[in-house]
Amino acid sequence: MQEQVSVTGIILKAEPVREYDRRVVILTRERGKIAAFARGARKQGSRLLASTNPFCFGRFVLYEGRSSYNIAETVISNYFEELRTDYELACFGMYFLEVMDYYTRENSDEKEMLKLLYQSLRALLHKGLANELVQYIFEIKALSLNGEYPGPPGGEMFLDSTLYALSYIVNTGVEKLYTFTVTEKVLTELSHIAEIYRKRFVDKKFKSLEILREMK
Repeated sequence: MQEQVSVTGIILKAEPVREYDRRVVILTRERGKIAAFARGARKQGSRLLASTNPFCFGRFVLYEGRSSYNIAETVISNYFEELRTDYELACFGMYFLEVMDYYTRENSDEKEMLKLLYQSLRALLHKGLANELVQYIFEIKALSLNGEYPGPPGGEMFLDSTLYALSYIVNTGVEKLYTFTVTEKVLTELSHIAEIYRKRFVDKKFKSLEILREMK
């Protein structure tokens, strides 16, 4: 008899498999990033139809096989529906999912990465925060959690406010990360810093980021 396990996480991506199935990638608190199959999830009326899409956050009950997981049950606490109905927000959200898929690994401790992703998706829905600020905070914090943060870029002058914001992002817990706003000048400098880090540490192009750039 297959062993049943329960994990809490967010679906990073979903793709069709065979006629009615789905293969999903879930960033989980307990087992890092895992792949699982949702049998019959694309059939109309399937109880897994809505709960095996990107952004779904909740509890997933899985059967653990020799080489893969199969989803038996889902209890979704946040579908992030708003991200599905606004094209620009959807692009930002999909970019965050792509970044997490890039950074995280199976059987690794990804609790902080999961927490960062969840709080960042929530921050996108906050009317008082610019989407671009949420993006730069997310990118810099993800780099820091991955152990690659090199400090402020050398050879350039930045505003004290920018350096303070940078320090706050790196040293503050995820729960308090999205509690500030910045001036346009600081936002521009954070954009420049995030771009430097991206070119230096990330060897992948993200489709959703390219779409965001085209939109601007």
